[in-house]
Amino acid sequence: MKVKFLATTGIIAALYIAVTMLVAPFGFTEIQFRVSEMFNHLVAFNPRFSIGIILGVFIANLFSPLGVYDLVFGVGHSIITLAIFILICKFVKNIMLRLIINTFLFTFTMFIIAFELNLALELPFLWTWLTCAIGEFAVLAIGVPIMHLLNKRLNFKDLI
Repeated sequence: MKVKFLATTGIIAALYIAVTMLVAPFGFTEIQFRVSEMFNHLVAFNPRFSIGIILGVFIANLFSPLGVYDLVFGVGHSIITLAIFILICKFVKNIMLRLIINTFLFTFTMFIIAFELNLALELPFLWTWLTCAIGEFAVLAIGVPIMHLLNKRLNFKDLI
């Protein structure tokens, strides 16, 4: 493994963890306004970024008040959704369209987190799916122009 890949993966994981901890009260509840989810957009530029994101989700979820539930469902949600997105990216080459698809894909798959919260906290599934989806959509929709502008400056595809 290249040092550049390991360093970039570590930086992404560390950023994900740090940003998650900054908004921790809103990142582990039925609102799921986890600003660090914006990093999911990195995969639109290069699928190798998914390793750092998944590692960041795993470590951040170690601090979750839901314990094992968040390690299984939260990490599983990221793995499943990023895998689907990587497959979609093989057919969609336009970066802006990828970012939009990623926003809607992660929003839709929040039913996994809603199921987790239903099991762990006995929250109503459909209402929780709605609130989680709204939080996820807000973060990722705000992230589209941010990541697009950052890419112009940093050229994400070549960073890893």
